Amino acid sequence: MTLAAGSRLGPYEIGAPLGAGGMGEVYRARDTRLERSVAIKILPAQLSSDPVRKQRFEREAKTISSLNHPHICVLHDVGHQDGIDYLVMECVEGETLAKRLEKGPLALDQVLKYGAQIADALDKAHRSGVVHRDLKPGNIMLTATGAKLLDFGLAKPAVAPASVATLTAAATQTTPMTQEGTIVGTFQYMSPEQVEGKEVDGRSDIFSLGAVLYEMLTGQRAFPGKSQLSVASAILEKEPAPINAIKPMTPPAFDHAVKKCLAKLPDERWQSASDLASELKWASENTNQTSGVTTFAGARKGRENLAWLVASALAVALIVGAIWSRNSKPPEQAMYFPAPMSFPVRDMAIAPNGHTVAVVAYLESARKNALWTYELGSPEAKTLAGTEGASYPFWSADGRSLAFFADAKLKKLDVSGGPVQTLCDAPFGRGGTWNKDGVIIFSPEVIGGLYRVSASGGMAAPISDPDTSRGETSHRWPVFLPDGKHYLYLAANFAGQKGANAVYVGSLDSKEKRFVVEATANAAYAAPDYLLYYRDKTLLAQRFDPKGFTLSGEPTTILTDIQYLPQVKKALFAVSDSGVLVAQTGSGVALSQPVWFNRKGNELGALGKPEVYGNVFLAPNGTSVALDKTEMAIQNIIDIWTYELEGARAKRLTFGPGLNVVPVWSPDASQFVFTSNRQINQDLYMKNSDGTQEERLVVHDDRTLIANDWSRDGKYILYTRGTDLWFLTFPGLKSNAFLKAVSDIRNGQFSPDGKWVAYASNETGRWEIYVTSFPDARGKWQISTGGGEQPRWRGDGKELFYVSSDEKMMAAPVASGVKFDPGTPMVLFQATPRQPVTNADQFAYDVSRDGQRFLINTPVKQTETAPMSIILNWTAKLNK
Repeated sequence: MTLAAGSRLGPYEIGAPLGAGGMGEVYRARDTRLERSVAIKILPAQLSSDPVRKQRFEREAKTISSLNHPHICVLHDVGHQDGIDYLVMECVEGETLAKRLEKGPLALDQVLKYGAQIADALDKAHRSGVVHRDLKPGNIMLTATGAKLLDFGLAKPAVAPASVATLTAAATQTTPMTQEGTIVGTFQYMSPEQVEGKEVDGRSDIFSLGAVLYEMLTGQRAFPGKSQLSVASAILEKEPAPINAIKPMTPPAFDHAVKKCLAKLPDERWQSASDLASELKWASENTNQTSGVTTFAGARKGRENLAWLVASALAVALIVGAIWSRNSKPPEQAMYFPAPMSFPVRDMAIAPNGHTVAVVAYLESARKNALWTYELGSPEAKTLAGTEGASYPFWSADGRSLAFFADAKLKKLDVSGGPVQTLCDAPFGRGGTWNKDGVIIFSPEVIGGLYRVSASGGMAAPISDPDTSRGETSHRWPVFLPDGKHYLYLAANFAGQKGANAVYVGSLDSKEKRFVVEATANAAYAAPDYLLYYRDKTLLAQRFDPKGFTLSGEPTTILTDIQYLPQVKKALFAVSDSGVLVAQTGSGVALSQPVWFNRKGNELGALGKPEVYGNVFLAPNGTSVALDKTEMAIQNIIDIWTYELEGARAKRLTFGPGLNVVPVWSPDASQFVFTSNRQINQDLYMKNSDGTQEERLVVHDDRTLIANDWSRDGKYILYTRGTDLWFLTFPGLKSNAFLKAVSDIRNGQFSPDGKWVAYASNETGRWEIYVTSFPDARGKWQISTGGGEQPRWRGDGKELFYVSSDEKMMAAPVASGVKFDPGTPMVLFQATPRQPVTNADQFAYDVSRDGQRFLINTPVKQTETAPMSIILNWTAKLNK
C-alpha cells in the first residue's frame, strides 16, 4: 500500500518515500506535535493480517525500544490506523553504507572508526539479549555523527545455538523467515550457522560484521558467488581472498581482527562485540591517520611508519601522474582520491591551473579559520599568512591571486607572497568571482543584490536587485562564464518559499537576467560546456550553452555525499576545466553545547545535550537561558528555546518558518525580542516568554535587522540595522538611528545603568570593542587593543567582558559615573566558542550577573572527519 504525500497516520504527516523492503515501506514524515522530521515504517495492509509477519513487526518495536545507543536508530512511537501498523523512528540523515560502497572502498581510518561504532552498537544489543540477524551495508547508515545501525526487523531474542536445518534448505530458501529451521538474513553476509538454519547468538552478528568490514576496505565481497547456493557453499567451506592481496598496505592488526570475525566456528571468533570494538579502536590508535595519505604539515605526531610512507608516496605518484601526464590515454573512469586533510574543510576554490586548491580550514595557532593552498598530489598543505578569519575564497583569472572575505571586508593577496590588501566593505560576504579584466563581482550582504568593484579596490557599485515579487532575498555565489561578461548566480530565498531558489545568468553590460534552472545552492561552469548545480541533496551536471544560456539533455548525478550548508545555501565543491572536481563530503553538522566555566576557565557543567545551538542569553532573573537551536533534520529551520538552569527543562517558543534567532530578554524576563526572516527580510519580532502570545512584528525594514539588547529600565531595545546601530523606544516602538558605522557595527550592549553602549566595530580593519554614551553618542573609548568581539557587562557595570581575536575571555575594569574610565583588559581564560555560521550568530556566550560564571556555546569534538574528495576525469560519469 502506497501512502500519498500529505496523508496522515495519527499525528504524523506523510512526506516522500525513503525506501521499501521485505518488512514494508519507509516514508519521511513530519511529527505535527513536536515539529520534527521522523521516519515511518509501515507493514503493508495485505500483510497486517498475517500473524507471523505481524508478530515480527511487534517484535521489532519492542526490540528497538529497548536499545538506547548513539549508533542505533531511535524508536519514537508505534501505532495502528486503518489496518496499518507502523513504527515511528528517528529520521537519520546520510547515506547507507551500501550506497557509499557503490563509489568504491573506504579509507582505512573510516573503516576502523565505523567498524568500532557498529561493534559498540552490537554489544549494546547483545547485552540486551538481542541478535540483529541481518547485518549488512544496507542496514548501516553513515551520518554526520558516525554510523547508525538500522532495521532490527529480523532480530529475535538470543538463545543457545541448536542445529535445526541443512544447507539444501538454506540454499533453496528465497525469503528470510524467522520460524525454526529456516534461514534469516541476507546471503552474502550470513554466518555459517545462519546458512545451515541453526539458532544463532551474538557471534553470528560478529561474523556478518567481519564480512562488512572486509567489503568496506577492499571494495569486494568476502564470499562472492553467482547463486545463493554458491555463496552459501563459500561461506561454509572457503576462506576469503587475503586482504593483503587486495590492499597490500593493510595493517596486520586489522587483518587479524577481520579473520577472527570470519572464523567458521563461533567458538573461534571474537566472543563479544565489545572485544572486537576494543581491537578496532586499538588498531585505529596505532595506525597512521589515513590510508595512503599524510596529514597537514605540522599535524603529524609520533613516529613515521615506513609502510605508510610508501603507501603515501604511491598515492601521491598516482594522483600526480593522472594530473600531469599529457601523452597517455585519458582514464575511461572517474578516479576518486581522499585529500590528506586531518580536519574538516569549510570551503574551497580550485585555481585555473586545475591542480591548486585554496581551502578554508581551522588554524589552531590563530584559533580561527584561515586560507590554505593544497597542490593535488602533495602530501601537505600550506597556510597563507594574514588570512585569519577568511571565508568563501575565489581566484583571479590568471590564478596568481586569491580574494576572500574577512573582518567584514573583501580582501585579496598574491599567493606567491606579499601583504593582504583590503578592497572594500563586505559585512557578510557571500561569494565572488574575478574576470581577466580585473572586475570582481561579489555579494556583500545577507540580503540584497550583487556588486562590482575593481580588483585594485575602490567604491563598490550595485549591479543586480533581488526580485521580491518572486520571493528573492539575496543574489549570491556569482561565477563568471568564459566570455568574462556574463555570470551565473544564485537567487536565494530563506523564508521557505518553494520555487524561489534558482540559478540565473546576469551581465555586466545590462540588466539582462536569464533563468537557467531551479537549484538550492551555488552553481559552477566547467568545460566542455557543463553546468554543475545542487538540488535535492545531489550535485548534478547538465549540458549548458554558455552563449545561449540554456540547458539541454538530462541532468546526471555526480555526487550525493557532499556537504551542504543550508543556512547560507552553499554546497562545498569546486571544479576545473581540466576534469578535476573537489568536494567536501559528509553532512557538515557542527554540534555544540552550552557549557559553564568559572573565571579560571574550569568547566562547571553543561546544559542540555549536543545539538546545533546559536546565540546565548541568560534571563535577567537568573533562572533560565534562551538560545536558538537548529532543527537537525531540516537545517534551514532555527527556532528559539528556553532551558531552566535548574533541571534544564526545555521549552520551544517559536515554530518557524525559517530562522528565528537572537532571543533578547526584557528586563523582567516576561518577553523577548528576536530576529526572524519569515517575511523574507530579517525583521524584529516580539513574544511573551511563557509562550502564551503569538509572535508579533515589531520592526520591518529592507535592511537586515539583528536584535542586540534591551535596557534594564525597559525603555529601549538596541538593534543593528545593516551596518549601523539603532534603538527602539518602548512601548511606543519608534525607531531611532543611534550610531552610524564608519565601517560595520555589531554586538551592541547597554551598560546596567543605561548610560553607555559597548559594541564591536571593524573600522580599523579588524574587530575591536568600543564604548560610547547613550542616548546621544558622544565620545568613544576603545577597550580592546588586540581585537575583540561580543561585549557583555557585569551586572553592576564595573567590568566589561569580551572575546579576543584569539578566543580568550577578557575582562576590562570599568569606573563610570559622570565620565567613563576603562582600565586595562586582562585575560581570564582560553575560551572556545562556536564559530559563527550566519550573520545572526552574534553572541556565543553570556555571563552571570556577578561576573563569576560564563555560559559558552562550545563546539563538541566529533570523532568523524569527513575527507575532502578529489575526483579526476569526473566527466567520465557523463559518458555513461
